[in-house]
Amino acid sequence: MTPETAALQTEIRTLGPCKLDSSLPYRTWADAKTVQVFVDEELSDEAATPGSVCLEAAGPRKKLYFDSTRAKCAIVTCGGLCPGINDVIRAIVMEAFHAYRVPAVLGIPYGLEGFIPKYGHTPLELTPAAVADIHRFGGTMLGSSRGPQAPDEIVDTLERSNVNALFVIGGDGTMKAAQAISEEVQARNLKIAVIGIPKTIDNDINFIPQSFGFETAAFKATEAIECAHTEACGVPNGIGLVKLMGRESGFIAARAALALKEVNFVLIPEAPFVLEGEGGLLPALEERLRQRGHAVIVAAEGAGQHLLDQHRNTDASGNPVLGDVAALLRNAFAAYLDARGLEHSIKYIDPSYIIRSVPANANDKVYCGFLGQYAVHAAMAGRTDMVVGKIQDRYVHLPLELVTRRRRKLNIYSDLWRAVLESTGQGMLAGMLPPL
Repeated sequence: MTPETAALQTEIRTLGPCKLDSSLPYRTWADAKTVQVFVDEELSDEAATPGSVCLEAAGPRKKLYFDSTRAKCAIVTCGGLCPGINDVIRAIVMEAFHAYRVPAVLGIPYGLEGFIPKYGHTPLELTPAAVADIHRFGGTMLGSSRGPQAPDEIVDTLERSNVNALFVIGGDGTMKAAQAISEEVQARNLKIAVIGIPKTIDNDINFIPQSFGFETAAFKATEAIECAHTEACGVPNGIGLVKLMGRESGFIAARAALALKEVNFVLIPEAPFVLEGEGGLLPALEERLRQRGHAVIVAAEGAGQHLLDQHRNTDASGNPVLGDVAALLRNAFAAYLDARGLEHSIKYIDPSYIIRSVPANANDKVYCGFLGQYAVHAAMAGRTDMVVGKIQDRYVHLPLELVTRRRRKLNIYSDLWRAVLESTGQGMLAGMLPPL
Protein backbone atom coordinates (compact mmCIF):
# COMPACT_ATOMS: atom_id res chain seq x y z
CA MET A 1 0.00 0.00 0.00
CA THR A 2 1.39 3.38 -1.03
CA PRO A 3 1.05 6.58 1.05
CA GLU A 4 -1.52 7.84 -1.45
CA THR A 5 -3.74 4.76 -1.22
CA ALA A 6 -3.22 4.50 2.53
CA ALA A 7 -4.75 7.98 2.84
CA LEU A 8 -7.99 6.82 1.20
CA GLN A 9 -10.64 6.35 3.86
CA THR A 10 -12.58 3.18 3.04
CA GLU A 11 -14.22 2.36 6.36
CA ILE A 12 -18.01 2.06 6.19
CA ARG A 13 -20.09 3.70 8.89
CA THR A 14 -22.73 1.61 10.66
CA LEU A 15 -25.81 2.56 12.63
CA GLY A 16 -24.87 0.30 15.52
CA PRO A 17 -24.15 -3.31 16.47
CA CYS A 18 -26.00 -6.00 14.54
CA LYS A 19 -27.78 -8.26 17.04
CA LEU A 20 -30.52 -9.97 15.03
CA ASP A 21 -30.08 -13.24 13.18
CA SER A 22 -30.67 -13.17 9.45
CA SER A 23 -33.30 -15.59 8.17
CA LEU A 24 -31.65 -15.86 4.75
CA PRO A 25 -30.86 -19.51 3.94
CA TYR A 26 -27.26 -18.98 2.83
CA ARG A 27 -24.11 -20.74 3.94
CA THR A 28 -21.75 -18.13 2.57
CA TRP A 29 -21.77 -14.73 4.20
CA ALA A 30 -19.90 -11.52 3.55
CA ASP A 31 -19.36 -10.55 7.19
CA ALA A 32 -15.60 -10.98 7.40
CA LYS A 33 -14.82 -10.65 3.72
CA THR A 34 -12.73 -7.86 2.28
CA VAL A 35 -11.70 -7.14 -1.27
CA GLN A 36 -8.18 -6.06 -2.17
CA VAL A 37 -8.44 -3.59 -5.03
CA PHE A 38 -5.59 -2.31 -7.15
CA VAL A 39 -5.93 1.45 -7.55
CA ASP A 40 -4.22 3.28 -10.37
CA GLU A 41 -4.81 6.55 -12.18
CA GLU A 42 -7.45 4.95 -14.42
CA LEU A 43 -9.65 4.16 -11.42
CA SER A 44 -9.04 7.43 -9.60
CA ASP A 45 -6.61 10.30 -10.11
CA GLU A 46 -6.08 10.27 -6.34
CA ALA A 47 -3.66 7.41 -6.91
CA ALA A 48 -0.67 9.11 -8.51
CA THR A 49 1.33 6.06 -7.40
CA PRO A 50 -0.52 2.77 -8.01
CA GLY A 51 -1.24 0.65 -4.96
CA SER A 52 -3.86 -1.49 -3.25
CA VAL A 53 -6.67 -0.67 -0.87
CA CYS A 54 -8.87 -2.96 1.17
CA LEU A 55 -12.64 -2.54 0.73
CA GLU A 56 -15.58 -4.08 2.53
CA ALA A 57 -17.20 -6.80 0.43
CA ALA A 58 -20.86 -6.44 -0.46
CA GLY A 59 -23.28 -9.23 0.33
CA PRO A 60 -25.59 -10.69 2.99
CA ARG A 61 -24.62 -10.64 6.66
CA LYS A 62 -25.38 -13.25 9.31
CA LYS A 63 -26.43 -10.55 11.74
CA LEU A 64 -28.79 -7.69 10.96
CA TYR A 65 -29.27 -4.28 12.50
CA PHE A 66 -32.92 -3.87 11.51
CA ASP A 67 -35.76 -6.21 12.22
CA SER A 68 -36.58 -6.43 8.54
CA THR A 69 -40.16 -7.55 9.16
CA ARG A 70 -40.80 -4.19 10.82
CA ALA A 71 -38.63 -2.03 8.56
CA LYS A 72 -39.72 0.57 6.02
CA CYS A 73 -37.70 1.54 2.96
CA ALA A 74 -37.82 4.38 0.44
CA ILE A 75 -36.37 4.72 -3.06
CA VAL A 76 -35.67 7.96 -4.96
CA THR A 77 -34.25 8.47 -8.45
CA CYS A 78 -32.60 11.78 -9.39
CA GLY A 79 -30.94 13.49 -12.33
CA GLY A 80 -30.99 12.48 -15.98
CA LEU A 81 -32.30 9.21 -17.32
CA CYS A 82 -30.08 6.22 -17.88
CA PRO A 83 -30.74 2.64 -19.06
CA GLY A 84 -31.37 0.32 -16.12
CA ILE A 85 -32.92 2.57 -13.48
CA ASN A 86 -36.14 0.57 -13.45
CA ASP A 87 -34.11 -2.63 -13.14
CA VAL A 88 -32.45 -1.30 -9.98
CA ILE A 89 -35.80 -0.21 -8.51
CA ARG A 90 -37.27 -3.63 -9.23
CA ALA A 91 -34.30 -5.46 -7.73
CA ILE A 92 -34.51 -3.44 -4.49
CA VAL A 93 -38.24 -4.02 -4.12
CA MET A 94 -38.06 -7.74 -4.90
CA GLU A 95 -35.14 -8.31 -2.54
CA ALA A 96 -36.74 -6.32 0.27
CA PHE A 97 -40.08 -8.13 0.03
CA HIS A 98 -39.07 -11.66 -0.87
CA ALA A 99 -35.73 -12.07 0.91
CA TYR A 100 -36.25 -9.85 3.97
CA ARG A 101 -40.06 -9.67 4.18
CA VAL A 102 -39.96 -5.88 4.48
CA PRO A 103 -43.62 -4.81 4.79
CA ALA A 104 -43.40 -1.42 3.03
CA VAL A 105 -41.29 0.24 0.34
CA LEU A 106 -42.10 3.82 -0.68
CA GLY A 107 -41.32 5.25 -4.10
CA ILE A 108 -40.51 8.96 -3.88
CA PRO A 109 -41.81 10.68 -7.04
CA TYR A 110 -39.84 13.17 -9.13
CA GLY A 111 -36.51 13.06 -7.36
CA LEU A 112 -35.74 15.04 -4.23
CA GLU A 113 -38.78 17.24 -4.92
CA GLY A 114 -40.88 14.30 -3.80
CA PHE A 115 -39.72 14.79 -0.20
CA ILE A 116 -40.78 18.43 -0.05
CA PRO A 117 -44.46 18.99 0.84
CA LYS A 118 -44.82 22.23 -1.15
CA TYR A 119 -44.47 20.36 -4.45
CA GLY A 120 -47.49 18.21 -3.67
CA HIS A 121 -46.11 14.89 -4.90
CA THR A 122 -47.63 11.76 -3.36
CA PRO A 123 -45.34 8.79 -2.55
CA LEU A 124 -46.05 5.53 -4.32
CA GLU A 125 -46.42 2.16 -2.64
CA LEU A 126 -43.94 -0.16 -4.32
CA THR A 127 -44.92 -3.82 -4.19
CA PRO A 128 -43.71 -6.79 -6.23
CA ALA A 129 -46.85 -6.53 -8.33
CA ALA A 130 -46.26 -2.81 -8.96
CA VAL A 131 -42.71 -3.33 -10.24
CA ALA A 132 -43.10 -6.73 -11.90
CA ASP A 133 -42.75 -5.50 -15.47
CA ILE A 134 -40.92 -2.18 -15.16
CA HIS A 135 -37.58 -3.67 -16.24
CA ARG A 136 -39.00 -3.99 -19.75
CA PHE A 137 -39.06 -0.20 -20.13
CA GLY A 138 -36.55 2.62 -20.13
CA GLY A 139 -36.64 5.65 -17.85
CA THR A 140 -37.75 5.52 -14.24
CA MET A 141 -41.23 4.66 -13.02
CA LEU A 142 -40.71 7.16 -10.18
CA GLY A 143 -39.87 10.12 -12.37
CA SER A 144 -36.91 12.37 -11.68
CA SER A 145 -35.85 15.97 -11.23
CA ARG A 146 -32.73 18.07 -10.97
CA GLY A 147 -31.62 20.62 -8.46
CA PRO A 148 -30.90 20.70 -4.73
CA GLN A 149 -33.45 20.48 -1.95
CA ALA A 150 -32.90 21.30 1.71
CA PRO A 151 -31.53 18.25 3.56
CA ASP A 152 -33.41 19.19 6.74
CA GLU A 153 -36.76 19.13 4.89
CA ILE A 154 -35.89 15.79 3.31
CA VAL A 155 -35.01 14.28 6.68
CA ASP A 156 -38.19 15.77 8.17
CA THR A 157 -40.16 13.71 5.65
CA LEU A 158 -38.12 10.59 6.29
CA GLU A 159 -38.70 10.97 10.00
CA ARG A 160 -42.44 11.62 9.63
CA SER A 161 -42.75 8.61 7.34
CA ASN A 162 -40.86 6.31 9.73
CA VAL A 163 -38.39 5.33 6.99
CA ASN A 164 -35.52 3.12 8.13
CA ALA A 165 -33.55 2.84 4.88
CA LEU A 166 -33.30 5.28 1.97
CA PHE A 167 -31.96 4.12 -1.40
CA VAL A 168 -30.72 7.01 -3.56
CA ILE A 169 -30.16 6.33 -7.26
CA GLY A 170 -28.29 9.08 -9.08
CA GLY A 171 -25.06 10.61 -10.30
CA ASP A 172 -22.31 12.73 -8.81
CA GLY A 173 -24.60 15.56 -7.68
CA THR A 174 -27.14 13.10 -6.29
CA MET A 175 -24.47 11.28 -4.30
CA LYS A 176 -23.44 14.63 -2.80
CA ALA A 177 -27.08 15.18 -1.86
CA ALA A 178 -27.18 11.71 -0.29
CA GLN A 179 -24.11 12.61 1.74
CA ALA A 180 -25.80 15.79 2.97
CA ILE A 181 -28.93 13.80 3.89
CA SER A 182 -26.79 11.29 5.77
CA GLU A 183 -25.04 14.07 7.67
CA GLU A 184 -28.40 15.55 8.70
CA VAL A 185 -29.59 12.11 9.80
CA GLN A 186 -26.45 11.70 11.87
CA ALA A 187 -26.79 15.19 13.38
CA ARG A 188 -30.27 14.26 14.63
CA ASN A 189 -29.01 10.89 15.90
CA LEU A 190 -31.59 9.07 13.79
CA LYS A 191 -31.23 5.44 12.79
CA ILE A 192 -31.79 5.73 9.04
CA ALA A 193 -29.50 3.94 6.58
CA VAL A 194 -28.62 6.00 3.49
CA ILE A 195 -27.43 3.83 0.60
CA GLY A 196 -26.38 5.20 -2.78
CA ILE A 197 -26.55 3.37 -6.11
CA PRO A 198 -24.34 5.35 -8.52
CA LYS A 199 -26.02 6.18 -11.84
CA THR A 200 -24.36 8.19 -14.58
CA ILE A 201 -24.56 7.72 -18.31
CA ASP A 202 -21.31 9.69 -18.60
CA ASN A 203 -19.52 7.05 -16.47
CA ASP A 204 -17.91 9.82 -14.42
CA ILE A 205 -18.36 8.80 -10.77
CA ASN A 206 -15.11 8.55 -8.84
CA PHE A 207 -13.94 5.01 -8.07
CA ILE A 208 -16.68 3.40 -10.19
CA PRO A 209 -14.97 1.91 -13.28
CA GLN A 210 -18.25 1.35 -15.13
CA SER A 211 -21.67 2.53 -14.02
CA PHE A 212 -24.85 0.64 -14.85
CA GLY A 213 -26.40 1.51 -18.19
CA PHE A 214 -23.09 2.59 -19.71
CA GLU A 215 -22.70 -0.56 -21.79
CA THR A 216 -26.23 -0.12 -23.17
CA ALA A 217 -25.58 3.55 -23.91
CA ALA A 218 -22.33 2.83 -25.76
CA PHE A 219 -24.04 0.15 -27.84
CA LYS A 220 -26.94 2.43 -28.72
CA ALA A 221 -24.49 5.18 -29.67
CA THR A 222 -22.92 2.89 -32.26
CA GLU A 223 -26.22 2.82 -34.13
CA ALA A 224 -26.03 6.59 -34.60
CA ILE A 225 -22.42 6.33 -35.74
CA GLU A 226 -23.35 3.66 -38.29
CA CYS A 227 -26.03 5.97 -39.66
CA ALA A 228 -23.59 8.87 -39.83
CA HIS A 229 -21.12 6.70 -41.74
CA THR A 230 -23.80 5.61 -44.21
CA GLU A 231 -24.86 9.22 -44.76
CA ALA A 232 -21.27 10.39 -45.20
CA CYS A 233 -20.54 7.71 -47.78
CA GLY A 234 -23.65 8.61 -49.79
CA VAL A 235 -22.50 12.04 -51.01
CA PRO A 236 -19.26 13.56 -52.29
CA ASN A 237 -17.05 14.59 -49.38
CA GLY A 238 -19.74 13.67 -46.87
CA ILE A 239 -19.08 14.46 -43.21
CA GLY A 240 -20.99 12.50 -40.59
CA LEU A 241 -20.98 14.37 -37.25
CA VAL A 242 -22.36 12.66 -34.14
CA LYS A 243 -22.65 14.43 -30.78
CA LEU A 244 -22.77 12.11 -27.77
CA MET A 245 -23.20 12.65 -24.06
CA GLY A 246 -20.18 13.46 -21.93
CA ARG A 247 -20.13 16.79 -20.13
CA GLU A 248 -16.69 16.40 -18.58
CA SER A 249 -15.79 12.83 -19.53
CA GLY A 250 -15.47 11.27 -22.96
CA PHE A 251 -16.07 7.63 -22.10
CA ILE A 252 -19.14 7.04 -24.30
CA ALA A 253 -17.52 8.72 -27.30
CA ALA A 254 -14.33 6.68 -26.86
CA ARG A 255 -16.04 3.33 -26.31
CA ALA A 256 -18.53 3.75 -29.14
CA ALA A 257 -15.79 4.81 -31.54
CA LEU A 258 -13.77 1.71 -30.69
CA ALA A 259 -16.79 -0.49 -31.34
CA LEU A 260 -17.03 0.91 -34.90
CA LYS A 261 -13.78 1.43 -36.76
CA GLU A 262 -15.41 3.86 -39.21
CA VAL A 263 -14.78 6.85 -36.90
CA ASN A 264 -11.96 9.14 -38.04
CA PHE A 265 -11.90 11.74 -35.27
CA VAL A 266 -13.04 11.51 -31.63
CA LEU A 267 -13.28 14.76 -29.66
CA ILE A 268 -13.53 14.62 -25.87
CA PRO A 269 -13.37 17.19 -23.04
CA GLU A 270 -10.11 15.77 -21.70
CA ALA A 271 -8.20 16.42 -24.95
CA PRO A 272 -8.47 20.11 -25.95
CA PHE A 273 -8.08 20.11 -29.74
CA VAL A 274 -7.29 23.07 -31.98
CA LEU A 275 -9.10 23.93 -35.20
CA GLU A 276 -6.44 25.49 -37.47
CA GLY A 277 -2.70 25.54 -37.88
CA GLU A 278 -0.25 22.75 -37.20
CA GLY A 279 -2.06 19.77 -35.71
CA GLY A 280 -5.44 21.40 -36.35
CA LEU A 281 -8.64 19.46 -36.88
CA LEU A 282 -9.65 21.41 -40.00
CA PRO A 283 -6.49 20.68 -42.06
CA ALA A 284 -6.71 17.03 -40.98
CA LEU A 285 -10.35 16.87 -42.07
CA GLU A 286 -9.51 18.42 -45.44
CA GLU A 287 -6.76 15.87 -45.99
CA ARG A 288 -9.10 13.03 -45.06
CA LEU A 289 -11.77 14.22 -47.50
CA ARG A 290 -9.31 14.66 -50.37
CA GLN A 291 -7.90 11.16 -49.80
CA ARG A 292 -11.04 9.16 -48.99
CA GLY A 293 -14.04 11.32 -49.90
CA HIS A 294 -15.84 11.05 -46.57
CA ALA A 295 -15.25 11.39 -42.81
CA VAL A 296 -16.98 10.50 -39.54
CA ILE A 297 -16.49 12.63 -36.42
CA VAL A 298 -17.75 11.81 -32.92
CA ALA A 299 -17.79 14.64 -30.38
CA ALA A 300 -18.67 14.45 -26.70
CA GLU A 301 -20.95 17.32 -25.72
CA GLY A 302 -18.30 18.79 -23.42
CA ALA A 303 -15.55 18.79 -26.05
CA GLY A 304 -14.28 22.07 -27.44
CA GLN A 305 -15.57 24.26 -24.63
CA HIS A 306 -12.23 26.09 -24.61
CA LEU A 307 -13.09 27.34 -28.11
CA LEU A 308 -16.55 28.62 -27.16
CA ASP A 309 -17.71 31.69 -25.28
CA GLN A 310 -17.84 30.90 -21.57
CA HIS A 311 -20.95 32.14 -19.79
CA ARG A 312 -20.74 30.98 -16.15
CA ASN A 313 -24.41 29.98 -16.20
CA THR A 314 -25.36 26.74 -14.45
CA ASP A 315 -28.29 24.37 -14.76
CA ALA A 316 -30.58 23.24 -11.94
CA SER A 317 -27.99 20.69 -10.80
CA GLY A 318 -25.20 23.26 -10.64
CA ASN A 319 -23.45 22.02 -13.79
CA PRO A 320 -22.00 24.66 -16.13
CA VAL A 321 -24.22 25.28 -19.15
CA LEU A 322 -22.25 23.99 -22.11
CA GLY A 323 -21.71 25.77 -25.38
CA ASP A 324 -22.83 23.91 -28.51
CA VAL A 325 -19.76 22.12 -29.84
CA ALA A 326 -21.77 20.74 -32.77
CA ALA A 327 -22.67 24.23 -34.00
CA LEU A 328 -19.05 25.30 -33.58
CA LEU A 329 -17.83 22.36 -35.67
CA ARG A 330 -20.46 22.66 -38.40
CA ASN A 331 -19.77 26.36 -38.87
CA ALA A 332 -16.01 25.85 -38.79
CA PHE A 333 -16.16 22.95 -41.28
CA ALA A 334 -18.34 24.89 -43.72
CA ALA A 335 -16.27 28.09 -43.60
CA TYR A 336 -12.93 26.29 -43.92
CA LEU A 337 -13.92 23.95 -46.75
CA ASP A 338 -15.87 26.61 -48.65
CA ALA A 339 -12.82 28.87 -48.57
CA ARG A 340 -10.82 26.10 -50.26
CA GLY A 341 -13.48 25.35 -52.85
CA LEU A 342 -14.04 21.85 -51.53
CA GLU A 343 -17.62 20.68 -52.09
CA HIS A 344 -18.98 18.91 -49.03
CA SER A 345 -22.13 17.89 -47.17
CA ILE A 346 -22.48 17.75 -43.36
CA LYS A 347 -24.90 15.23 -41.82
CA TYR A 348 -25.44 15.91 -38.12
CA ILE A 349 -26.94 13.42 -35.64
CA ASP A 350 -27.63 13.96 -31.92
CA PRO A 351 -29.04 10.72 -30.43
CA SER A 352 -28.66 11.77 -26.78
CA TYR A 353 -32.25 11.41 -25.58
CA ILE A 354 -32.73 8.17 -27.52
CA ILE A 355 -29.67 6.69 -25.83
CA ARG A 356 -30.75 7.79 -22.34
CA SER A 357 -34.27 6.43 -22.64
CA VAL A 358 -33.84 2.86 -23.88
CA PRO A 359 -34.17 -0.24 -21.66
CA ALA A 360 -30.97 -1.83 -20.39
CA ASN A 361 -29.40 -4.68 -22.33
CA ALA A 362 -28.90 -8.14 -20.81
CA ASN A 363 -25.49 -7.44 -19.23
CA ASP A 364 -26.66 -4.19 -17.68
CA LYS A 365 -29.81 -5.89 -16.37
CA VAL A 366 -27.67 -8.44 -14.54
CA TYR A 367 -25.48 -5.65 -13.17
CA CYS A 368 -28.53 -3.69 -11.97
CA GLY A 369 -29.95 -6.76 -10.29
CA PHE A 370 -26.78 -7.27 -8.26
CA LEU A 371 -26.63 -3.60 -7.28
CA GLY A 372 -30.22 -3.65 -6.01
CA GLN A 373 -29.76 -6.85 -4.03
CA TYR A 374 -26.48 -5.76 -2.47
CA ALA A 375 -27.94 -2.38 -1.55
CA VAL A 376 -30.70 -4.09 0.46
CA HIS A 377 -28.19 -6.42 2.15
CA ALA A 378 -26.15 -3.39 3.21
CA ALA A 379 -29.13 -1.45 4.54
CA MET A 380 -30.54 -4.32 6.59
CA ALA A 381 -27.11 -4.81 8.17
CA GLY A 382 -27.08 -1.16 9.28
CA ARG A 383 -24.53 0.10 6.78
CA THR A 384 -24.98 3.75 5.88
CA ASP A 385 -23.32 6.75 4.24
CA MET A 386 -22.10 4.47 1.42
CA VAL A 387 -22.62 3.32 -2.15
CA VAL A 388 -22.60 -0.13 -3.68
CA GLY A 389 -20.10 -0.42 -6.51
CA LYS A 390 -18.47 -2.97 -8.77
CA ILE A 391 -14.70 -2.79 -8.97
CA GLN A 392 -12.60 -5.35 -10.84
CA ASP A 393 -15.55 -7.78 -10.98
CA ARG A 394 -16.19 -7.62 -7.23
CA TYR A 395 -19.07 -5.84 -5.51
CA VAL A 396 -17.95 -3.64 -2.64
CA HIS A 397 -19.07 -0.92 -0.24
CA LEU A 398 -17.58 2.54 -0.81
CA PRO A 399 -17.98 5.58 1.47
CA LEU A 400 -20.02 8.39 -0.04
CA GLU A 401 -17.21 10.79 0.84
CA LEU A 402 -14.84 8.88 -1.41
CA VAL A 403 -17.02 8.78 -4.53
CA THR A 404 -18.05 12.44 -4.26
CA ARG A 405 -14.58 13.99 -4.03
CA ARG A 406 -14.32 14.59 -7.77
CA ARG A 407 -15.70 13.46 -11.09
CA ARG A 408 -13.92 10.67 -12.88
CA LYS A 409 -12.41 11.57 -16.25
CA LEU A 410 -10.93 9.63 -19.11
CA ASN A 411 -7.20 9.40 -18.57
CA ILE A 412 -5.56 10.31 -21.87
CA TYR A 413 -2.46 8.34 -20.84
CA SER A 414 -4.61 5.20 -20.62
CA ASP A 415 -4.78 2.15 -22.86
CA LEU A 416 -8.36 3.12 -23.71
CA TRP A 417 -7.35 6.47 -25.20
CA ARG A 418 -4.27 4.99 -26.88
CA ALA A 419 -6.59 2.47 -28.59
CA VAL A 420 -8.82 5.33 -29.78
CA LEU A 421 -5.83 7.18 -31.26
CA GLU A 422 -4.67 4.02 -33.01
CA SER A 423 -8.14 3.20 -34.32
CA THR A 424 -8.79 6.69 -35.72
CA GLY A 425 -5.25 7.66 -36.66
CA GLN A 426 -5.79 11.07 -35.07
CA GLY A 427 -2.68 10.99 -32.91
CA MET A 428 -1.13 13.75 -35.02
CA LEU A 429 -3.75 16.26 -33.85
CA ALA A 430 -2.68 18.81 -31.28
CA GLY A 431 -4.01 18.25 -27.76
CA MET A 432 -4.55 14.50 -28.08
CA LEU A 433 -1.87 13.85 -25.45
CA PRO A 434 -0.65 16.00 -22.54
CA PRO A 435 2.57 17.94 -23.20
CA LEU A 436 5.77 16.23 -22.09
